[in-house]
Amino acid sequence: MAQAAVAAKTGTSERSVRRIEREAPVAASDTAALVRARGLGRPSTAAPWTARIAQWLAEEDHLPGVELLRRAREAGYRGGTSAFYELVRRLRPVERVPLVRFEGAPGEFSQHDFGSVTVRYRSGTTERVHCFASRLKWSRYAHVELVPDAQEETLIRALLAALEAFGGVPLVTVGDNPKTVVIERRGELIVWNPIFGQVALDCRFAPELCWPRAARQTGAGENLVGWVTGSFFKCRRFHDRADRARQLAEWLLEGNTQRPNRATGEIPAARLAQERARLRPLPGPAASDALKIPVGVGAQARVRHAGGESSMPPETIGQPATLHLSRDRVEIVTKTGLAVAHRRCGPGERSIRPEHRAATLEQVRGVRGRLYFQRQSLGELGPEAEAWLTELVHRRPARWRLDVEACFTLLQDYGPEALRPAFAWGVQPGALGAEYVRTRVALARARVEAGA
Repeated sequence: MAQAAVAAKTGTSERSVRRIEREAPVAASDTAALVRARGLGRPSTAAPWTARIAQWLAEEDHLPGVELLRRAREAGYRGGTSAFYELVRRLRPVERVPLVRFEGAPGEFSQHDFGSVTVRYRSGTTERVHCFASRLKWSRYAHVELVPDAQEETLIRALLAALEAFGGVPLVTVGDNPKTVVIERRGELIVWNPIFGQVALDCRFAPELCWPRAARQTGAGENLVGWVTGSFFKCRRFHDRADRARQLAEWLLEGNTQRPNRATGEIPAARLAQERARLRPLPGPAASDALKIPVGVGAQARVRHAGGESSMPPETIGQPATLHLSRDRVEIVTKTGLAVAHRRCGPGERSIRPEHRAATLEQVRGVRGRLYFQRQSLGELGPEAEAWLTELVHRRPARWRLDVEACFTLLQDYGPEALRPAFAWGVQPGALGAEYVRTRVALARARVEAGA
């Protein structure tokens, strides 16, 4: 082909075609060697600054790249930042730190951490799940629990379950710095979460934290959650949640009792038998342990926690108290030793004992104050009661007070569960008033007694 035709076909100039024709034929496939031999590519704009940057780094090897760039700009550098930072990266001395394995003695350390991962089911759907992973450092015995969230109660109960699975409490628990453990950190000064701190005192272990944004502090178990997610969750498929839980139990059983650990060369369960001799006993079963939370009794004789309310006797108003939080109930203990038990309340829920409601009513002064306390007590039963009270006030403006007093008596006698459906039914036209609520409650009780 003519040189003009080659230039037109390749999109280059005729001069480039003639230059390439004069070069020796390419006989090897090593492109990198060919580039080096022929000096292809434009030189970096930062290359002339190599000696000066090397001198600056020799004097102060920890100078940040932005400071080096500032000095170079003042000295006349006009190139780009990417080329400059790449040159700095190549010239900066690499710090070689000896690898030290943070191994522990039997019963000395355990590691704990939260993690989350997306799991895939065989149906094609995915779900984001949370897990709490724990492991004894000497025996490498592991425990993993699926948890709903990363709140303080979840962390503490999962931690206690792990210690129970280990068979005792080590001297030190190693973990991260979440707000559920550390409220604030000012250098070496740590402000502990009071609930977590109380658990540490009760179980007699010393919590040890990783330094924020610093690597290689917890040794062989540093990436505990990464090991769990990479070895189990990311390489398996599940039919449903029950199958996921079953496979997790089988995987833990195999890793703890059948397969030798790569770090120790021994089966973790065999080493656990030796390590348990150095573990201290838990103060009680993990399932029955109650978290101790400092609270105060408010002006309405209520204790609020996690969005819920629990009633207290009116004489305890303003007193500090301790809320003992179990899985299904709470017990509130005041400084005078008075203990009051309630069912556990979720966000927006209330647990009001009738005797507390009656005692508070006795303490309220004035006829009007007593009336509005009764009305408020009815309104707290939920949207059904609020709708019923609204209709009552507008449709019976002259006698709603008598209806409120009568319904308050029904509340004290039969409880909120009996009044809520009666209020929902009583909103309909022609059925508004305490007499209809009383009739509805009586009919519901009669049906229950007939069924029993």
